[in-house]
Amino acid sequence: MDLTPLPDSTAWQRLGGADTAAEIAQQPALWDELARDLAQARERVQAFLGDCLDDPRQRVLFTGAGSSGFIADLVADAINAQWPAEVRALHTTNLLTHPALYLQRDRPTLLVSFGRSGSSPESVAAVELVRAQVEHARFLDITCNPQGELARRGAGRDDTCTVLMPAASCDRAFAMTSSLSCMLLAALSVFDRAPWPRRIERLQQLAELAREGLAQWDAPVAALAQRPFNRVIYLASGPLEALAREAALKVLELTAGRVLALANTPLGFRHGPKSTLDGETLVVVMRSNHALARRYEHDLLDELRRDGVAGQVLSIGPHADIGGDDDYSLRLPPLEDSTFADGMFSDGWLAPVWLSFAQMYALQRSAALGLTPDNPFPDGTVNRVVKGVTIHHG
Repeated sequence: MDLTPLPDSTAWQRLGGADTAAEIAQQPALWDELARDLAQARERVQAFLGDCLDDPRQRVLFTGAGSSGFIADLVADAINAQWPAEVRALHTTNLLTHPALYLQRDRPTLLVSFGRSGSSPESVAAVELVRAQVEHARFLDITCNPQGELARRGAGRDDTCTVLMPAASCDRAFAMTSSLSCMLLAALSVFDRAPWPRRIERLQQLAELAREGLAQWDAPVAALAQRPFNRVIYLASGPLEALAREAALKVLELTAGRVLALANTPLGFRHGPKSTLDGETLVVVMRSNHALARRYEHDLLDELRRDGVAGQVLSIGPHADIGGDDDYSLRLPPLEDSTFADGMFSDGWLAPVWLSFAQMYALQRSAALGLTPDNPFPDGTVNRVVKGVTIHHG
C-alpha cells in the first residue's frame, strides 16, 4: 500500500486516519501555541503554587489513567529532583483502589491531574477522593477540554487551578497524540525551576526539532510499517520507560491488538522478556540524553545485533553514538549542536519528539493492516473516553 506523507489529509481521509494524522502533524505548531499560552498564564499559576514546592512536607501527586498516567510517570522524578517537596507519580487506577496507601489526612497535598477530556470517571473520582480524605488539599488540573468535568468542577474554586491546553489539542481521534505531548510539556514547564524565559525557549526549540523529525521520519516510518512485524518491543531507561509504555500502547490501540506491543528497560529486558524475540519482532530502543544510560543502551543494541534473532533492531535518539549512518539509527542532527548539549533538554523534555516517531509508526501500521486509525474499534468495545467504570467507596 502506498501511503502518502502525514500532512496529506485527502489520502488519510480515504484510509480512515485523517484526524490521527493531522493531530500528529500539528504538534510542533501546538507547542508554539502552548509556549504563548503559558507565558500569559505564568503569573496566575505562580500565584497558585506559591512556595509550596519549597516545603518538604508538601506532597505533589501527578495522576492520570492510561496515557495520562504515563505523563505522570514521565515528569514526576525529574520534578522531584528539583524541589524539597515530595513529588511522585500515582495513576488514578491505583489511587482509587488503594487510597490508604497513598493519602495522609494531615499532610498538605497537591493533586495534579492530566485529562484529555477531563471527564473520565477515574479523574473525577480521584479529585473527589483527595478532597474528602486530605485536610489541606489543592488541585491543579491540566486538561485539553474547557467543557470537561475537571474544568467545570474546578471553576471558581480557590483550591483549584486549571491550565488549559491549546484548543486543537483535544484530539478528535481515538488515540491520544497532541493532547499527551501538550500536557506533558505543560507540566514540565509549570514545575521547572529554570527561569520562565528559559522554559518558554525550550518549548519553542522543541517545536523546531519536532518539525524536522516529522519531515525526516515520514518516509522511513511508512516503509517500516509495511514490514509484517507482528510484535513490537519498545525499550527505554529511567523515566523514559513510561515513554516506551506509551509507545507500545499506541501500537496496541491503533492496530486493535493485532500487533502485540511490549515495553521494558534495556537492562530489564535481559531478565526474561528477551525470550519474546523472534524473526517477526521489531525492537526499538529510545535513547536517553544522559551519557551513563546511553552506555547501557549501547551494550544491549550491540548484543541484539550480534544475536541476530529479532527481525529488526532500531534505535532512535539524540546522539550519533548509536550506530553511525546504518539503517539501525534514526536521529536528529541538530542535537549534536552545542545548543542541545548544554543540559537544556532532559529526557522528559525530549520525550515528545521521540514519541512522535512511535505515533507515526502506529498510525502507518494500522493503515497497513487495513484498519481505520481514527476509530480502530468500530464495535465500541474500547472507547475514546473510558466507559463502564463503577466508582466504589470504602
